[in-house]
Amino acid sequence: MILPIQFKIKENPYYLRYLRSHSYWYKLLNRDYNNFKIFEEEVKKEYHLTKADKVQSVFNTLEMVEKVVQALK
Repeated sequence: MILPIQFKIKENPYYLRYLRSHSYWYKLLNRDYNNFKIFEEEVKKEYHLTKADKVQSVFNTLEMVEKVVQALK
């Protein structure tokens, strides 16, 4: 595995945790570092870090606040 990929993995705790639980990625990243983009996408899907997940989280928070305000009326 090339050094920049190793640094990216060690800097991000999500990458490290995912890599430890899905060890087949060691082999894939060692063979071809271009697989890193696919690896990043899988990590984001697994830990709900995509933009769509963040928007959904904001919506859920706003909905909860709205319900609390309605309950206090």
